[in-house]
Amino acid sequence: MDPEALRKYSALHPKPAGLALQYGTAGFRSRAEQLDHVVFRMGLLAVLRSKAVTATIGIMVTASHNPEEDNGVKLVDPLGEMLHPSWEEYATQLANAEEQELQKVIAEICQKATVNLQKDASVFIGRDTRPSSEKLSQSVIDGVQVLGGQYHDYGLVTTPQLHYMVCCQNTQGQYGKATLGGYYEKLSKAFMELIKQSHCSGESQRHLKIDCANGIGALKLSEMKPYFPQEVLIQIYNDGTKEKLNHLCGADFVKVHQKPPGGLDMKPNERCCSFDGDADRIVYYYKDTAGHFHLIDGDKIATLISIFLKELLAKVKQNFKMAVVQTAYANGNSTRYLQETLKVPVHCVKTGVKHLHHKAQEFDVGVYFEANGHGTVLFSKAAETKIRQLVKEEKDDEKREAAKTLENMIDLINQTVGDAVSDMLLIEAILALKGLSVQQWDALYTDLPNRLLKVQVADRRVIDTTDAERRALTPPGLQEKIDALVKKYKLSRAFVRPSGTEDVVRIYAEADTQENADALAHEVSLAVFHLAGGKGAPPQP
Repeated sequence: MDPEALRKYSALHPKPAGLALQYGTAGFRSRAEQLDHVVFRMGLLAVLRSKAVTATIGIMVTASHNPEEDNGVKLVDPLGEMLHPSWEEYATQLANAEEQELQKVIAEICQKATVNLQKDASVFIGRDTRPSSEKLSQSVIDGVQVLGGQYHDYGLVTTPQLHYMVCCQNTQGQYGKATLGGYYEKLSKAFMELIKQSHCSGESQRHLKIDCANGIGALKLSEMKPYFPQEVLIQIYNDGTKEKLNHLCGADFVKVHQKPPGGLDMKPNERCCSFDGDADRIVYYYKDTAGHFHLIDGDKIATLISIFLKELLAKVKQNFKMAVVQTAYANGNSTRYLQETLKVPVHCVKTGVKHLHHKAQEFDVGVYFEANGHGTVLFSKAAETKIRQLVKEEKDDEKREAAKTLENMIDLINQTVGDAVSDMLLIEAILALKGLSVQQWDALYTDLPNRLLKVQVADRRVIDTTDAERRALTPPGLQEKIDALVKKYKLSRAFVRPSGTEDVVRIYAEADTQENADALAHEVSLAVFHLAGGKGAPPQP
């Protein structure tokens, strides 16, 4: 490590006085103008991580569904997964170190994580379409080069595409080719193999309107179009040529406001979906003939995929263990449908993709989706090997065909992380193969009415939770109060949890009617305000 070069480059990316940021599930996120020193230092950290694990590490410059003025950065570990929790701490330390301490902090990380600085390092870099992203990714490159790392800059890519490239690179191409062309070829080939077996013809079946949140998804879907067969009719809206990223559109907007995005004209019963700003989330929706809006969120996506997988797994007759992983935000009726009607085990974990991903790895087939539309399916190595073997060797036609469908699903799904493009193709294939309309899919179960609220508090740390965030341990008396309020309403439940990023407490309530869900959420928010140190005026109904 050349201390002089580090000093010189670090001075070009100075840290604003008094700014402290924390690396969370989504990496660092902030106003773009506050991030130059952070992304430079994450370039440094990626080199250290690469040397520590002797593998290529990814860095993605994006703030996903945040407003266009924000930006962020996150690191991708060798198999395309999120950065290891112990290194999240190093990231926070390095980002917040004062200029003159930088050298010392790097030395401490090297010592704690036994990093051999003599080893080679390789970093893959990607960015979204924000105006600030290009300059910030240049700062990442500065950081990588100061510590002598090699890098490959993929430029504009979706977040899941970068995760995919890193995984391909570190599996020596076993997962696929680490190029955009390789990604498009692998997914489109698997998709076409799947829909070959579908019997329903007619354009309406394959017609889909996609809101791309004025983000990177539009660019990449356009690049992918030539790889699709003629009968796939996708229309791209909010492609970023006219409006601002994520402004009144995108998966997060649609899910939170429960209404269609701007910039997309919906006719009754047309199938539509929305990506978020970096294309790692997807939600579907439609309007019925009476003009009512119907949202099909991550819970219903997980349910559709589970129905299809369960049928196939029954046909291949292997004792594969399958489960669905949800968070406390999953709609109660989705959990009931999965457990009682489908008879699929459901596990609840803390909020945050890393917790879902980790739990899903415990099964032969693990399906996980957050209600916000971020999710994927994981297949164990053993299950994947067995399925590919059945395709080659199984004599029984039905078993072999089912195995073939599963094999194509494995190739279509981006197992590294939630991927809106891959999830969309999977959903479209399943709807085609099962001959389902969007209305029939929606009718699997009816969501319980629910309400999300937040209460500002002086210090979010006063709330501590247990049981996958479904029960509050502190402050004293809060959980008892919630239990008493829940008893007043039918089919109801409610929970509170501290935000991971700001001093607010998030409240979720559901009940048999919207009126009751709203009333319960309000009563719980008052309890939080009074028992957990609420700020400002008490919540109003």
